Formats: sequence, C-alpha cells, structure tokens
Amino acid sequence: MTKGKLYVISAASGAGKTSLVSALLQQVDDIQVSVSHTTRAPREGEVDGVNYHFVDTKKFEEMVEAAEFFEHATVFGNMYGTSQQHVEQQLLSGKDVILEIDWQGARQIRQLIPDCSTIYIAPPSTSALRERLTSRGQDDDEVIDRRMRDAVSEMSHYVEFDYLVINDEFEEARENLVAIIVGNRMLMEHQQREHAELLTELLTFKE
Repeated sequence: MTKGKLYVISAASGAGKTSLVSALLQQVDDIQVSVSHTTRAPREGEVDGVNYHFVDTKKFEEMVEAAEFFEHATVFGNMYGTSQQHVEQQLLSGKDVILEIDWQGARQIRQLIPDCSTIYIAPPSTSALRERLTSRGQDDDEVIDRRMRDAVSEMSHYVEFDYLVINDEFEEARENLVAIIVGNRMLMEHQQREHAELLTELLTFKE
C-alpha cells in the first residue's frame, strides 16, 4: 500500500483556511484533516472530536510530557497540539493527511517530516482580512485590532512554505488547493508506487 502524504496548511486568523479545507475535502478522496488538541474553549457550533479535541491545561501538559505530540504551540494564550500516533496511523493506511496549524507548528513538522508539503493561505488585502474578522461578530474592536497585529506577524512567515494560495475568489482558491494535492499525486515517485504492477506489465514484452 502506498503511504499517504502529509500536508501542512497555515494561515492568519480570518484568511478562510478552514472553509477552504472543508471544500477541498468534499472534492478530493482519500484525504482527511487531523483533529488537533487544544485547551481553548469550544466556539459556538464546534464539536469535541470533530473540530478539536478539547482538553484542560493539566491534560495537555501531561500529553506534552509523554511526548504524544508531533508539534505543539501556544497561540493567543491557548495551547494546540497534533497527535503523533493518529497522524502516523492515517498515513500508513494510505490516506493523505492535512494539518491545520500555525507557522510555529509548521516549522516543527518540517524538521520531523522533511518530505511534507506546506501551503500558506493569505487574504487578498488587509481590509478584506479585517472585514472577515469583523463579520464573525465574535470580537470587539480591541480584540480585532490585536488579531490584525498578530496576523501581520503571522503572514511574515509565508516565505517558509512550499505553496502560496491567495484566497480572493473562493472557488479559484479551492481549485488551486485541489491542484496542489492532485499534482503531488501525479509525481513519478508516487505513481511508481501506486501503479507498480501495471508499470511492470507495460514493460514486459510477450511473444
């Protein structure tokens, strides 16, 4: 069985990463998102085990101590981590896996798994980013100003990634994401493993 490929997707808050990844999953087979652990409280509509594994600080620190995370980081005062065992099991089963993590986590993952592909999603402008953050209706102006400052710092790390997708027109951005996944699956190394039997047959001349 061909081992799956790991994709790391990062973006500043409000860039539309989660919506784009959800749309990608509806269009591409054999790919899934790894569900991270976090100490932050669930937002309205979020489900434990689907959006995140919600745990308290004590449990999270115990998991860090037990080296259960591929990577972990503190963002906006909350801790986030990616389960190493879960990701490895999915990759070995042949599924591609997406990690939705920040640039700090992406840097850690690149060191552990150099052959992963990393994708950065950016908004089309700062005004569009502010509008998206404001339209959520979850934060006051002070919090949004802080998120904008943090976003500028976050976006400065885009150069560390393999691919850059600008989320201006949603459908176009989704198709660009799909193209990255499909393009990687067409690489010679992947195709040789996936179609080893066929390629052997094609190169065997029979009288």
